[in-house]
Amino acid sequence: MKYAIIIPDGCADEPQESLGGKTPLAVARTPHMDSLAAAGMVGRASNVPKTLPAGSDVAMMSLLGYDPMVHYTGRAPLETAAQGIALGPADWAVRCNLVTIEDQVMRSFTADQITSEEARDLLAVAQEELGGDGLEFVPGVSYRNLLLWRDGTKPPPFTEETRTTPPHDLTDKLVTEDYPRGPGSWILNQIMNDSFAVFRDHPVNRARRNAGKLPATNLWLWGQGRAPSFQSFADAYGVRRGAMITAVDLLRGLASLIGWDRIDVPGATGYTDTDYAAKGRYAIDAIQGAYDIICVHIEATDEASHEGDCAAKIAALEAIDQDIVGPLAEVLRCRDNWRLLVSPDHPTPIRTKTHSHGSVPFVMAGSDVQPDTNTVYDDATADMSGCSFPVGWKLMRFFLGGT
Repeated sequence: MKYAIIIPDGCADEPQESLGGKTPLAVARTPHMDSLAAAGMVGRASNVPKTLPAGSDVAMMSLLGYDPMVHYTGRAPLETAAQGIALGPADWAVRCNLVTIEDQVMRSFTADQITSEEARDLLAVAQEELGGDGLEFVPGVSYRNLLLWRDGTKPPPFTEETRTTPPHDLTDKLVTEDYPRGPGSWILNQIMNDSFAVFRDHPVNRARRNAGKLPATNLWLWGQGRAPSFQSFADAYGVRRGAMITAVDLLRGLASLIGWDRIDVPGATGYTDTDYAAKGRYAIDAIQGAYDIICVHIEATDEASHEGDCAAKIAALEAIDQDIVGPLAEVLRCRDNWRLLVSPDHPTPIRTKTHSHGSVPFVMAGSDVQPDTNTVYDDATADMSGCSFPVGWKLMRFFLGGT
């Protein structure tokens, strides 16, 4: 049996007045997803418990079949694992965004899609001016970076009760009420505030301003946590070799922690300009090769929602359908034993530009999946389905053929 999972991140949405009361998924031309719906079943799952933040870290953990109430410790430790960095029992990892804040408004949680090269230069000076004593700034991809707090001469003063806010929840909003708070939050706020002076006249920002781009005004710290513990996917579900295709460190880290390989795809950006067709080709090569289960994650739909760009979200959904779902489904249908699941992790409404709790639609088809009466895959169809997983992490066992 071969299994494939395709995750159009954050594609679940609300009906849009501009779309005649339909959702982007309903309006997008997705004949291959609809074909899966006609041949299989449509349902819904809620991947984020109400007591946990509605983030991709929690939702992806659930979608991959792990109870976030048991395994979740924070987002940053998952991204640390993606870089092959081990955390000691007293260590903490903190997500470190490069952002643009002007007049206390979050103009851009990506610092206008800052490049990885620019980010490395800025983090190098942050390390010189703000690091040391166990604090280590680690460059990642673009605006997504890390601060590691090792067990040094200054032990982390914050605890599990410290609260931080993801910057993508604050697009075009005042941030004055959303700085870190709770035990030890003063040190996070101090680093964030000090970074403003460190970055203000940096050559990277001077060059960006001259080019008409937004500068990276400062760091935004959030998603802190300690090292999590996972049972391997093979031990938990009996499916041996797995692989993850993604441009996002969060998913790379989760893959590493559950014992899956990571397949890097040239041209995969984690944004709307990603190479969808390349992801489709690499997925086909993987499933035709030694892997028993593959997961293809596409961030573009989520990024479009964060920017409030309905047209870009629809275009991303259509590209996913044409370049990934269609080719992969065609290859799988030539096999005797296969299953394919398409599901977002969480809703990301265009109206709010941020993640939310609530159910997401999924479509599942395969050689042994009994079809229901649905013929299209969209939010409204899933809402009317009798197949529901209010505890989302249990969907995985059902997908793999269990109950």
